[in-house]
Amino acid sequence: MAAAYAVCRQAVQTGLPVNCTVLEAAPIWGGKIATHRVGELIMEAGPDSFLSQKPWALELCEQLGLGDQLINTNPMEKKAFVFSRGRLHELPEGLITFVPRQLGPFLRSGLLSWRGLARMGFDLVIPRRRTAEDESLASFFRRRFGREAFERVMEPLMAGIYAGDAEQMSLRATFPRFHELEQRHGSVIRGMMAARQARAPAGTGSEAGRTMFVSLRKGLGDLTAALVDRLEKDGVVLRSGARVAAVRVRSHQLGRWMYDVITDDGTAMAADGLIVAIPAYGAAELVRPLSPAAAGWLEQIPYASTATVSLVYESRDLAARLEGSGFVVPRVEGRELLAATWTSLKWPHRASPNDVSVRCYVGGVGRDAVLRQDDDSLIRCIREELRAIAGIAATPRYVEVNRWGRAMPQYILGHQELLDRIEAAMSRFSGLALTGAAYRGVGIPDCIRDGTAAAMAVMEYLRRPAT
Repeated sequence: MAAAYAVCRQAVQTGLPVNCTVLEAAPIWGGKIATHRVGELIMEAGPDSFLSQKPWALELCEQLGLGDQLINTNPMEKKAFVFSRGRLHELPEGLITFVPRQLGPFLRSGLLSWRGLARMGFDLVIPRRRTAEDESLASFFRRRFGREAFERVMEPLMAGIYAGDAEQMSLRATFPRFHELEQRHGSVIRGMMAARQARAPAGTGSEAGRTMFVSLRKGLGDLTAALVDRLEKDGVVLRSGARVAAVRVRSHQLGRWMYDVITDDGTAMAADGLIVAIPAYGAAELVRPLSPAAAGWLEQIPYASTATVSLVYESRDLAARLEGSGFVVPRVEGRELLAATWTSLKWPHRASPNDVSVRCYVGGVGRDAVLRQDDDSLIRCIREELRAIAGIAATPRYVEVNRWGRAMPQYILGHQELLDRIEAAMSRFSGLALTGAAYRGVGIPDCIRDGTAAAMAVMEYLRRPAT
């Protein structure tokens, strides 16, 4: 939908007449964005927010008239925790950028032993890595900060974003900034401190005063609804429940391709330009007749399965008051739970004042055995995890399970080289673009940016005269 929106904007700006159609296999729009409203509850089945530091989602919300619906996380509940060695430890403010704003709380947090803290400080003196080869997240953070800091802090914060295994994840494809900081400053900590000082004159926050994560007041489903409404007004044909079974290509004039798109019901349509915005394994099947090599490379992008389990408790039933926004669980702890968010504390309006809403995350690479359980067994497992980790023994009054099979692409070692091979194999098919979370970023802002880039590339091709 972001690609279609960009096509419409480019068509207006360039004066190029375009008839745009969007085919969606699912019966509803939005992909992994799915907001469920149950009474006063606002439940997110997929993502509940997006990064404000990446501007593309904020910009799209403003363009769609949703600017006044953007909300920050609750400033009164900024704390986040890590479950380590049997208890929850507060993450000192600023630790996610590896430069705690106050050293004292970090030293007293109990997250790391004195040996681990000392080893983390070695980042300031360890020489930069000279080789140009890709490196795993695990290798990079162990090398710069030591095993303890990696296992207890970095792994749950970083690998959890992708539901992946840091031993396999590519540093260059997931967090290239850390590689750049090491190469430029010789130290991640020194580089972070330099970046903070460079931002100081303009203020440390964004111009709009946004917190790191932002959302929409009534749920991210409103972004989908606003996009659908805008596209329909722009004359885009939207067809849900239309699964594409095959794509064929033919040349109708020198230097031009025509793409025939065939849906499951046998309907066919011809297009001068085509944007494929589906998971890599699905894209592989569609482009196989065009380029078996590209299909083979696409199939090498692995995916992880996850699930979210949302539980709502009556406030009076909780023995202890929850605080902060939630917690993450390091892989080394051997727990089933990846993380949990105190949703109604992070976004107070998502439940009534008498309710506490909790959202739990399970699954991911190497931790997906729990997903083989049925919903009732999975709920029992989650409740036991919450009791053991956070002391929540009450019975929830509402529970919702949302499963996401093969939903999270994994940027493993060599991911950038894989993308280069796919691009080279598809280069002869001008006017066809691949986009989505499998390639250059899994978050909502990344997908909007990538869909826009795909639209720009196809529109540029359509504007060029045939040769």
